Amino acid sequence: MTPSRPLSPRPGARLVILVLEDEPEVRDALEADLAPFADVTRVEPAEDVDDAYAVLDEVDADGDLLALVLADHRLPGRSGTDFLVDLVSGGRYPHVRTVLVTGQADHADTIRAVNLGGLDHYIAKPWDTDDLRAQVRRQLTEFVLRARIDPVPHLRALETERALEEVRRRSEL
Repeated sequence: MTPSRPLSPRPGARLVILVLEDEPEVRDALEADLAPFADVTRVEPAEDVDDAYAVLDEVDADGDLLALVLADHRLPGRSGTDFLVDLVSGGRYPHVRTVLVTGQADHADTIRAVNLGGLDHYIAKPWDTDDLRAQVRRQLTEFVLRARIDPVPHLRALETERALEEVRRRSEL
């Protein structure tokens, strides 16, 4: 369900991709694969749930927009699934898109992430870089459309055809 209230970002607000992964090599690989988005988005790493909440506080203080969370399931302390469930149910980020990137979540964890955390997609490790980038583009586009923010400043990170279709639609109103 699309929340009814659009976001009103500050001018120059950047879309944020939060990468929640405890293994440094995997986190670095995800960040490297997201490098093509770095000139348009803000890619923020976090190694555990507490670190992720600290990143969210920084993002909010900067006036940027949490658009997408790529979370591993197995983390020290609380799981990535727990984080996604809390994030979505908290109402603080009504338009955020969530993707579980893991090789270790069992069927019950995945079902919980979908049913309670509104999981938008699941990517199995090891991932294909092109598939990951396409999914990130898809999720960022969905975020912009659902949040009803102007796609033009973020166009290089979005699915171009869908974003331009939205621009045309809005110009006809």
